[in-house]
Amino acid sequence: MKTSKNTTKTWANFACGVALGFVGVGGALRQHQRARQRYQKEQYTNAQRADHGLTAAERARPDQIPTIYVHGFRGGDYTTNKMVLSAQNATRSDTFLKVIVNWRGELSYEGQWSTGPYPLIQIVFKDKWMPVLQIVNWLNIVLPQLKKDFGFTEYNAVGHSIGATALVRVEMRNYANDAFPKLNKLVLVAGVFDGVVALGDWPNVNRLNHEGRPVIMNPHYLQLLLGRHRFPANVSVLNIYGNIGDASNTDKYISVISAKSIRYILAPIAKTFKEVEVLGKDAEHSKLHDDDKVLNLINRFLFNHHPN
Repeated sequence: MKTSKNTTKTWANFACGVALGFVGVGGALRQHQRARQRYQKEQYTNAQRADHGLTAAERARPDQIPTIYVHGFRGGDYTTNKMVLSAQNATRSDTFLKVIVNWRGELSYEGQWSTGPYPLIQIVFKDKWMPVLQIVNWLNIVLPQLKKDFGFTEYNAVGHSIGATALVRVEMRNYANDAFPKLNKLVLVAGVFDGVVALGDWPNVNRLNHEGRPVIMNPHYLQLLLGRHRFPANVSVLNIYGNIGDASNTDKYISVISAKSIRYILAPIAKTFKEVEVLGKDAEHSKLHDDDKVLNLINRFLFNHHPN
């Protein structure tokens, strides 16, 4: 009987120790996460300082290929902050340029241009309640102006949500425009190409036929399809989309079919076309741009960066 009591007491102590251990580990992990977030915020803030020693003109080189980051509807710098920060780490850049665009399409700059081969440009629209065609109109102003100010001829682009859609459209619009820089690589994250859930698209209603074409095509998709011959042929494309895994086959706002439908338009034209589906709770539309797996995919595609 005494042995049984001792055994029970031993197991109780063991269980208590394990529980305390989990609490300690959990606390340490939360502390590490907070420290990491503070460090990332400091890096992001420091990168925008305008005192890195060289003027924009001194930093610019024609052989540089900058990467622009474009947010979508109701987005802002917070949408692409983690993308830009991860790209800084991947390219070992100490700075990036933030381009703020007002409703008139007028530009103001924060931060600084980089001396490296892949300068980073975060585009932020002050009016964030805008349709895709307005983003196209702004990009139609921003990209030629950036080319003029910084002297590059080629660029890479990353777009989230309707920012992704706008990047495809602006390329088609400027197919023969010499003032427009040439697109090199394009990353589409949670792109809206054939409707939004409950706004022209419903979960598990539309489907792709054996050729990959959506059975139901809205007017916006038809415009892209009819204009695909104007998309440049030397562009490599990475299409990343989410599926939260709740049987809806959506990222909560964009169906897998809508996001995948761009393949039928661009794959026959583009130099290369690759698509990746991200599954789980972090594949939700507004979380996808911060997911570590997504960030690694983007940086590997753009900069051939392989994290340790």
